[in-house]
Amino acid sequence: MKNYDVVIIGCGASGCMAALNCKNKKVAVIDLNTKPAKKLLATGNGRCNITNKNIDSCFYNQNIDGYLNRFNQFDTLKFFNSLGLETYFDEEGRCYPISNSAKSVVDVLTNNIVKKADLFLQEKVCDVICEKTNGRAKFFIKTDKDVYCCNKLVVACGSGDVLKVIARLNVKTKPFVSSLVSLKSSQIKDLNGIKVSDVIVTATNGKQIVAERGEVLFKDGGLSGIVIFNLSSLFSRNGSFVGEVSIDLLPDVSKQDLILKLQKRKELNVSVDKFFVGFFQNALANEVFKQAHINTNLISTKLTNKQIEDMAHAIKGLKFGVNGAFDNNQVNSGGVCIGDLDGNLMSLKTPNLFFCGEVCDVDGVCGGYNLQWAWTSGKIVGDSL
Repeated sequence: MKNYDVVIIGCGASGCMAALNCKNKKVAVIDLNTKPAKKLLATGNGRCNITNKNIDSCFYNQNIDGYLNRFNQFDTLKFFNSLGLETYFDEEGRCYPISNSAKSVVDVLTNNIVKKADLFLQEKVCDVICEKTNGRAKFFIKTDKDVYCCNKLVVACGSGDVLKVIARLNVKTKPFVSSLVSLKSSQIKDLNGIKVSDVIVTATNGKQIVAERGEVLFKDGGLSGIVIFNLSSLFSRNGSFVGEVSIDLLPDVSKQDLILKLQKRKELNVSVDKFFVGFFQNALANEVFKQAHINTNLISTKLTNKQIEDMAHAIKGLKFGVNGAFDNNQVNSGGVCIGDLDGNLMSLKTPNLFFCGEVCDVDGVCGGYNLQWAWTSGKIVGDSL
């Protein structure tokens, strides 16, 4: 058995942050991966979108202002600068290392965490036992290799298995559901590889409606892109990937102006299957014809006003049913309910049991928001140990 003041389960972003801010304690960090903060290497398309200039609770599933006020995006930049990391903001407010490499972020975290904690990597946590005596808790963490004993425990691991492990620790949790993920649609068959930019996408699950503007990539059996990732949270937070996505392909053109434009295109005097040449890619044009129920064997001059209106309607709202999600999620929705935690993210029922990062039921949109929660929550927990 190994004895420590603090054991941190998870050596990802929040776990590293907690360890680096824990002072004058003997700390152990346990993780299944081969190196600290390994998941960061895949973030931001390999560039690691550290945070965002526009961090605000409105970009998350709930109000976390109380935490963000204690450690915000600018505090994050100061912290990383103190470790030697240089950063910059892009035109949309996203923050990256100046090297444009996520490895730079991983390296500065690794170089510093080895000075602060004992790392036990490639080790799986199998069970956590809490023993309380006179209101004080002692924790025993059983892994596939050893047993660790500590007075303070931090859970900073966001995988599905961790909820099973901490189930006996008397905290309220919600099941993990994939979020920031590509959406499946059985209606998409011939659009694979087609990309549409600067469109407005509206998603509904039958109860709520959300919309966002940006780029969509059609993939085999579904839709992807940052806009789709962000809208996927509508489904993940409700625990069901069933609903509909509608795409306005020309958001800056009114439906009436579009009808006039299409009326003029009738004068091209071409077969209808060539009606959108120079306007849309063939596969996208065929989807418009299909959803507008247009017979492409006609000559364009024979199109009726009703058919023109139907095509305009399809262009302003190309519809695809949602019937699932792919396995490429960037974060999970769900986890430990922060209402069960105090202002320092310690359990209200079990003293010295802390949670931070993705294990908490806090999730945001793409753009550095989820990593900011990791830094914020890890810093708050680290300062509290």
